[in-house]
Amino acid sequence: MTDTRENWSARSGFIIAAIGSAVGLGNIWRFPYVAYENGGGAFLIPYLVAIFAAGLPLLFLDYAVGHKFRKAPPTAYKKLMNAESLGWWQVMVTLMIGIYYASVLSWAGSYMFYSFGQQWGADTQAFFFNTYLQNGEGLSLGFVPTLFWGLVCVWVAVMLILYGGVRRGVELANKIFMPLLVILFSILVIQAVRLPGAVDGLNAFFTPNWEAMGNYKVWLAAFGHIFFSLSVGFGIMLTYASYLKRKTNLTGSGVVVALANSSFEILAGIGVFAALGFMAFSSGAKVEDVVSGGIGLAFIAFPKIISSLGAGGDLFGFLFFASLTVAGITSMVSILQVPIAAFQDKLGWSHKKSVSIIAGGSAVISTLMFSTHSAITFVDIIDYFANNIGIVGGGLVSIILVSWLRRPLLKQLQAHINQYASIQLGASWNFLLTIVTPVSLLVALGLTINSIISEGYGGYPAHILWIVGGGTLAFFVVGAIALSLLKDRHPEEK
Repeated sequence: MTDTRENWSARSGFIIAAIGSAVGLGNIWRFPYVAYENGGGAFLIPYLVAIFAAGLPLLFLDYAVGHKFRKAPPTAYKKLMNAESLGWWQVMVTLMIGIYYASVLSWAGSYMFYSFGQQWGADTQAFFFNTYLQNGEGLSLGFVPTLFWGLVCVWVAVMLILYGGVRRGVELANKIFMPLLVILFSILVIQAVRLPGAVDGLNAFFTPNWEAMGNYKVWLAAFGHIFFSLSVGFGIMLTYASYLKRKTNLTGSGVVVALANSSFEILAGIGVFAALGFMAFSSGAKVEDVVSGGIGLAFIAFPKIISSLGAGGDLFGFLFFASLTVAGITSMVSILQVPIAAFQDKLGWSHKKSVSIIAGGSAVISTLMFSTHSAITFVDIIDYFANNIGIVGGGLVSIILVSWLRRPLLKQLQAHINQYASIQLGASWNFLLTIVTPVSLLVALGLTINSIISEGYGGYPAHILWIVGGGTLAFFVVGAIALSLLKDRHPEEK
């Protein structure tokens, strides 16, 4: 067999791309809110524990499998332990995430331009839901032109990067966008901490609530956030590691990626809460009264902050939404690289054919679904099911298969990763992967499923929740089974 697989130009290219994948939209709007809701400064302790007890062990497992077999998840898991369907489950998860992620990315891109002149007006909530999204009741599939053209722009940009391949596309884009993101967000943070009331916001973010550390939900939130934040357990890091050269220090790379990701999250928390402190100061309210999570923070609260700054808010708003857009592009590229590589491995497609079919097909589905009056309903429900069941379930099964049912494989992977590692993996890695990581994932998955069954999610009617959420899970299951039954074609193997 001739190894014709693409490679990163150097380990630094891989590290930058891996950081680009880990640092996404969620770091900027999700982490600050999760930290605040779960004990503020005290949350940083379970958060750091989660990085070293679960995030890094699973990251190293992903690196070891991808690097050893130099394939995307389906073929890598097939070679490792004849579990190709597990790999296809992870591919289906990334496909679905890519399809809805483009929607949120297009909103951020649109708001970059709405920042000039603060076109959202005084009622930012009404503008976002009624004017921009044109949100409808129930499942309303009417066409919204502004959403359509935003999605077209996002997909054109992402596909152009993907057509460039690993070195000239993914790696080059990250080398441009990641420094740009750091510059943009650093300016934003400097602007934010100089605002009146910023100190109050930072106190709310960093003041520790030690009682919260006794609540198991805080620890689950920390562990859950780390899996999503580091892009582990659903094929991205496994695929990226498959493009590394054979003699590579995997553990050193992993530590750099984890620390860079966490540093950016804390920087995001400083910027976001300094701005929220200013918003509270301007409105005469308490910080906790102006804090909102997720989409509400990005597209409702932040435009209010920007408007409070007067004419100077235009630049502030542009910087914030440009940061969201740049972070989103690097993450979306990494998400789509997983199914693209998987179909190349399975069917022997050329890179351009795989990009055209997989990314092109995803673009069509994405623009049809998310150019409708139900765009935000689709995003919210699919995001919840994909992250809390799709990612956690795939990561959990991969760990159980390796660390519980086929222990010798864990030893093989450990030996492989230790060949050129600056940090040697030993008994502690084995213990974490055997006990701590799977138990935390198992508990999180169990509580999520129980919550959905007993309480539903987001106040949605049961029929909508099960059409969209159930359809998402069916997509994962059917895709994983059907694709694992396809016959392999490996033209590069002689």
